[in-house]
Amino acid sequence: MPYHEQSITSVRRWSPKTFSFTTTRPPGFAFQNGQFVTLGLRREGKLVPRAYSIVSDPREPDLEFLSIHVPEGELTSQLAEADIGDSVWINSKVTGSLTLDHVQPGRNLYLLATGTGIAPFISLIRGEKVFERFERVILVHSVRTAPELSYREEIEDRVGPQLRYVPTVTREPHANNQRGADLFRSGELFAMLGLPAADPEQDRVMLCGNPDMNREMVTFLKERGWTMTNYKGIGNFTVEQAFVGTSGRE
Repeated sequence: MPYHEQSITSVRRWSPKTFSFTTTRPPGFAFQNGQFVTLGLRREGKLVPRAYSIVSDPREPDLEFLSIHVPEGELTSQLAEADIGDSVWINSKVTGSLTLDHVQPGRNLYLLATGTGIAPFISLIRGEKVFERFERVILVHSVRTAPELSYREEIEDRVGPQLRYVPTVTREPHANNQRGADLFRSGELFAMLGLPAADPEQDRVMLCGNPDMNREMVTFLKERGWTMTNYKGIGNFTVEQAFVGTSGRE
């Protein structure tokens, strides 16, 4: 698939490890909330591409991405130094398993993210369709330090009857130091929100984060009768496996 040269239009540093940036949007570029695309930089004639979830809602004119900064990373070490007006190359093909097409409609939708895995979920809550398909959306974001809670102010502004937000910080003092996956598995998450325990017959789960969290949650859900979406059909939970953790974004 062809790559299109686009320009960076803004950059925001969330923490020493995370940053987001927006780019111009290629003509005719279409996507669904929750999908990802491959993008990269050209250095000495070589394109270094990586997969990035699109933070934007499809109605927005620019494309927005969230990235981790790996100092030795072939791409992110250079991308972290990029500035407004610099070029970035964006593939024309989008894909991903964190769209509304990948889970059945239901009662409550749980979005469990670690680190930059929150990116596709920001896209989802910026859209309207997720709130038409579910009574409530519960976004749980786990990070190591508070500055890594990217988009926190925006999420808090969107919190209401249909959107609940649970930020957790695991390596410094915070109101909640537990991992989101642990809160879900123990049942404490539902108690603190005043919601019934997640039920595979009624509720849905999306996972995007580090490999350990994804593996633990997939095992936990399957052992309790949940069905993961795959090529055979649509289930009641889905996970983004194309690029997880920092290894796919270096």
